Amino acid sequence: QVQLVESGGGLVQAGGSLRLSCAASGTIFSINVMGWYRQAPGKQRDLVADITSDGSTNYADSVKGRFTISRDNAKNTMSLQMNSLKPEDTAVYYCKVVYRYFTYWGQGTQVTVSS
Repeated sequence: QVQLVESGGGLVQAGGSLRLSCAASGTIFSINVMGWYRQAPGKQRDLVADITSDGSTNYADSVKGRFTISRDNAKNTMSLQMNSLKPEDTAVYYCKVVYRYFTYWGQGTQVTVSS
């Protein structure tokens, strides 16, 4: 059983920065994949970035060079540093964790970027 707690969402002006965090708790030995997805109003949920247990990362083309994903395996936490934010980044951001053969989702945190 894994519980996910997200934090860091909010309102920011275009060009600003935010840092999202996701903390996983429970009886956890090693999380396979941690990632961030986002869903804007009227659109499907898409991958933003993910990171494997060995540190390999994958980014959506729209965020490459602006966002950085990281994880701390000792703390079972994950962060998404978002720089140079654009209005089109506005969405609900969801933490996703794959642990063994189960997938877990966070509640989501709202990120709003004003023009």
